[in-house]
Amino acid sequence: MTKTINDVYMQLYKRFRDAGEPQPSLAARELTAYACRVDRSHTAEWGHVYLDDATVDYAHLLCDRCLDGEPLAYILGEWDFYGLTFAVDRSVLIPRADTERLCELAIERARTLVSPRILDLCCGSGCIGVAAAHEVEDARVTAVDNADGALRLTRENARRHGVQGRLTAVKADVLDLPPAEIGEFDILVSNPPYVTRAEMEQLEPSVAAYEPHEALYGGPDGLDFYRAICAGWGSLLVPRGVILFECGWRQAQDVAAILEENGFAGIRIEEDLAGVQRVVLGVAGASADRL
Repeated sequence: MTKTINDVYMQLYKRFRDAGEPQPSLAARELTAYACRVDRSHTAEWGHVYLDDATVDYAHLLCDRCLDGEPLAYILGEWDFYGLTFAVDRSVLIPRADTERLCELAIERARTLVSPRILDLCCGSGCIGVAAAHEVEDARVTAVDNADGALRLTRENARRHGVQGRLTAVKADVLDLPPAEIGEFDILVSNPPYVTRAEMEQLEPSVAAYEPHEALYGGPDGLDFYRAICAGWGSLLVPRGVILFECGWRQAQDVAAILEENGFAGIRIEEDLAGVQRVVLGVAGASADRL
């Protein structure tokens, strides 16, 4: 029997629902649009477009992969973050809503400055730096990562969103000292690896099997990157420059202590939309008592 796009959507929706997928309509809509090569926002037309059997089979094959644990974002090759769509693959972590609060705070700070210079460390897909450059038209961003795949995607996403002229991708190991002449910055923002050794053994199966472990593991206590960034990269901030970190749900106080030990002041902890202490920020310079 010939099926419409909407028929396929309903079939995938029921499969996801029955499998316990927390957002079955989202997963079904995204996979249907991808398999059928149609706009995901024009669902009103889906009941009038008929498909060949090969396309129907392909949609169900993608659903099989998803139900077997492969992240939807990697199947689609892209994911939404801060109102923008970013190219992703298995060389980077999938952008998550938890990180949007970090991005929002960096953008808010950048908007108070003239031609702000932003350093995005452990940039991954470039979602934070690209979003900041997109939202703040006079911002200049340097995005740093040690993985070639991450830098490739960061450059691709900068081109995708028209900010390639104001974003530079640099290969460097954040656990080492910064490259010579990288410059000075008004804002340093980072969502570094922060999963502890114990937590690495308890990752969700889809994360453990598909997402890059080097972008997750932050050392035995999960704090290696915070120590290295504060000690080695924090000096790149201008006086009263702001440093902003994402952290794990039990790490905020420890990250705040690392900032204080390295001379940052005005230290503040911010919650994400779920009420989790997710972002820690501070100001460069011992005399900086507030943002």
